[in-house]
Amino acid sequence: MSVAGTAGPRRSRGGATYILGLILVGIIVAAGLVSFAWTPYALSDMAGSRLEPPSAAHWAGTDRLGRDLFTQLMIGARIALVVGCGAVAIGGAIGVVTGILAAFATRFADDALAAVFDILIAFPTLLIAMLVVAAREEASLGTAILALGIGLSPIVGRITRILTKQVLGQDYITAARVSGTSWGAIVIFHILPNIVPFLGVNLALQFGLAIMAEASLSYLGLGAPPPNASWGRMLQEAQSTVYTAPWGAVFPGLALFALVIGINLLADGLRDRLGRSGRDAG
Repeated sequence: MSVAGTAGPRRSRGGATYILGLILVGIIVAAGLVSFAWTPYALSDMAGSRLEPPSAAHWAGTDRLGRDLFTQLMIGARIALVVGCGAVAIGGAIGVVTGILAAFATRFADDALAAVFDILIAFPTLLIAMLVVAAREEASLGTAILALGIGLSPIVGRITRILTKQVLGQDYITAARVSGTSWGAIVIFHILPNIVPFLGVNLALQFGLAIMAEASLSYLGLGAPPPNASWGRMLQEAQSTVYTAPWGAVFPGLALFALVIGINLLADGLRDRLGRSGRDAG
């Protein structure tokens, strides 16, 4: 009786968390996708007066040059999504490959790779990204994506290694090897299907981390250069007028907060669902 009484509220909270995250992320994704086809004004169009407050003509106001802030917010959503997807794709590919190799390696090589993962994880992702940008001697959207992907890869690699070693210890892996199944087939048909659901939760969290790191890089002038309208660059440009025209900093800050919180809520909801399905299977 008590188990059923506690399971209901826990499931409802998990469902509410998932739905709220889905709504927040969905709004930002919709704005980013729409920006490919339509924005209220051209990005470089000085369509209003300087530092104009929010109005019917400019929903989020204008910046110090008279450019529409809502247009910049939409473009910023697009850049955040592109950077997040690109960084997670690069970091996930590098991390999954190195993590699986570490799990299959000899004990010495496995310990060496695990130590490398731990050392790289000890460095902040933003610091690694800054070093990669400095090494390439250019600040661009592609460089930011590559830098963040490399910075995220040790985290993914470490988790992949742990999950893969857990799967390799299962009886059905031994049975597959006895039946003559190759290691390549085991990776494709047994390891990846078992680790991807749990790895997906971590990749969702890394997506949020990549977005925060990109905003930080742009704030420091190391992200996407003008005329790209990154949320981090918007915050940097608005800092000199934050007291006289706070909307220039409030709106990109809220957009960044909503996207990252939404992604974290989605990840928590997915974790709850995976945990519940695992208990039900058990």
